Amino acid sequence: MRKNRLSAHILLFMLHTTLIFCQKSNDYQVVTIGFYNLENLFDTENDPITFDDDRTPEGKDRWTVAIYQDKLQKMAEVIVQIGSDKVKVPPVILGVSEIENRRVLEDLISEPILKKWEYGIIHYDSPDRRGIDTGLLYQKKYFQVISSSAHELVLFDPENNNKRIYTRDQLLVTGMLVGEKIHILVNHWPSRSGGEARSQPRREAAASLNRKIIDSILSKEPYAKIITMGDLNDDPNNSSVKKVLKTTSRLKNIKHNSLYNPMDAFAKKGLGTLAYRDGWNLFDQVILSASWLEKEYSSFRFYKAGIFNRRFLQTPSGQYKGYPFRSFANGSYTGGYSDHFPVYVSLIKIYKD
Repeated sequence: MRKNRLSAHILLFMLHTTLIFCQKSNDYQVVTIGFYNLENLFDTENDPITFDDDRTPEGKDRWTVAIYQDKLQKMAEVIVQIGSDKVKVPPVILGVSEIENRRVLEDLISEPILKKWEYGIIHYDSPDRRGIDTGLLYQKKYFQVISSSAHELVLFDPENNNKRIYTRDQLLVTGMLVGEKIHILVNHWPSRSGGEARSQPRREAAASLNRKIIDSILSKEPYAKIITMGDLNDDPNNSSVKKVLKTTSRLKNIKHNSLYNPMDAFAKKGLGTLAYRDGWNLFDQVILSASWLEKEYSSFRFYKAGIFNRRFLQTPSGQYKGYPFRSFANGSYTGGYSDHFPVYVSLIKIYKD
């Protein structure tokens, strides 16, 4: 029998004001779900059907086995700490992007610091011309997969004879989080290559596909718990996110089919997950359906969101001091981490006798 000495409101107040969190107590449980752009995590082998020639030992980037292993170790060091100010267990679910294939994820979860957490992998090869995909890592102890699918984003370039633009699929995973059914979408929307305005329709098309998938789930499960996350290559206030995906940051506006974007508040404070030309962007986002926001905590509800931007993830000196400490710059490996900071949400469940 679990003890319940505290009311839900008192317990939440105490959690907001204390600095010590654990994965589970007699009264409550907190878990972390996050997203991390791993910045071109390629293996060292030349794949003849992808544009990975530079990321090989003989390629322009001199991507050696030693560099690859160092990159894996650094990614693992970050992952195990995401959300660690809230819980002492790494993310139970982590969406990732800019991975070459399933093998790099297998190598990643085999790193000693991650191996003990027994992560599983969901991955599909996408048609992206750069050969990069999205994926999902999950701790088997906390999350059991029911189904997964990859949803193709079909784009054409009207300025180039309607030539097909090959980009990342959107990954949908449905499963049981400690006995509760949830749906996770992992995204990596088209980049701003060619200019923000020119490329904007591509991200709006990605947002439209994402919204279509979400609406399909909600039509069958009106109160479904859905999290859509990823590198959207747009900020929370861009039209793709606000108007097409139809997100809101105002809790009073939440309806059953609403999507709440907690990252909007960080963007309004000038915070970001990547920096470019002396400005910050918050492309990496975690967005939640309305059911996560109810005030009845006998099942998991949204507690907090965060940008994991610890000092060790920041460029230590020079012109780009404070920017994400990217792993590759000026044609060489820097020993850094990624050009993006990870993002996450904390979910809480309060137990009753």
